[in-house]
Amino acid sequence: MATITDIGTLINHNPEVHGGCPIIAGTGVTVRRIAIWYKQGYSAEEIAEQINHLNLAQVYAALAYYHANREEIDADIAAEAAEAERLEKLHQTQKLS
Repeated sequence: MATITDIGTLINHNPEVHGGCPIIAGTGVTVRRIAIWYKQGYSAEEIAEQINHLNLAQVYAALAYYHANREEIDADIAAEAAEAERLEKLHQTQKLS
């Protein structure tokens, strides 16, 4: 008989890993990372291939979490991009000094 997995156990939050943002349980892979690849056009299968320690069920769980919490995850992605841009500008300014 096949083992049944409660999909609710595939995503968790650990304050000691990535500041408590949602991650695929048992890994350090954030839902945000999966969402970014998905938004870049990668399929779930391609993501699982690229992050080969994840199985397809884990990737789909992350995508389901993303779609259920899209505003929160998209806001995290935007904040991360804004911070990266700020740091890049700061770095460029310091290089010119």
